[in-house]
Amino acid sequence: MPLDRFVLIVVAAMAAAGITVYVGLLLSAAITMPPLLIAIVPVLALVAYICVRVIRDRLTNVEDDYYDRIER
Repeated sequence: MPLDRFVLIVVAAMAAAGITVYVGLLLSAAITMPPLLIAIVPVLALVAYICVRVIRDRLTNVEDDYYDRIER
């Protein structure tokens, strides 16, 4: 496994763990203060939208697939 791919996996795992903790803290705070939940929903929706767009772009981008066909 190339080093850059390994680093990408480690960084993605750390970011996912950090986001999970952050969302958990926000949701636990929203349980104690219900009006805070109204402020959290747009933030979570924006994060979900960005993730979906990035994944969709990565899967459907023809230019990225060009390099997958090159012999190594």
